[in-house]
Amino acid sequence: MEDDLMARVTATVQRGRAGERVAAREELESMWAEVEHGGGDDFHRCVIAHFLADLQDDQRDELAWDERALAAVRGVSDERAQRFDQSLQVRGFMPSLYLSLADDHRRLGDAARAREFLEKARAVSDALGEDAYGALVKGILDKLERAVAEGSTEPLPAD
Repeated sequence: MEDDLMARVTATVQRGRAGERVAAREELESMWAEVEHGGGDDFHRCVIAHFLADLQDDQRDELAWDERALAAVRGVSDERAQRFDQSLQVRGFMPSLYLSLADDHRRLGDAARAREFLEKARAVSDALGEDAYGALVKGILDKLERAVAEGSTEPLPAD
């Protein structure tokens, strides 16, 4: 399915990863407003919020966007996700969404909540494929578990 909004999201996320964080954040916020006014659905909300979280400068704002992503995914069916990409299953989104929330809580100093979301991520990690994405998410899960065990509130080191 041709999804112009998702094409715009993808291009904007790439801009953010290329260093244009402020511009990407502003564009994604504009797209969020668009979907909130009937220009999209829960799939769009989930994806936009998930990527918007990563572009926040304040950890509490990041948590708020990650919570929005988790709330939105509840309204997404596999059928809807597969209209965008045939390989997608909603259960496959969950480890990443839970890990984002675990990291937010860890960085805010709430180890108990971080552990709750780590457990949820671990419980659905079987949904990850044996591919680069699955390996990436599993690696983050391991790093987050170590960081929580160590009591660290620092950003995870980039590899």
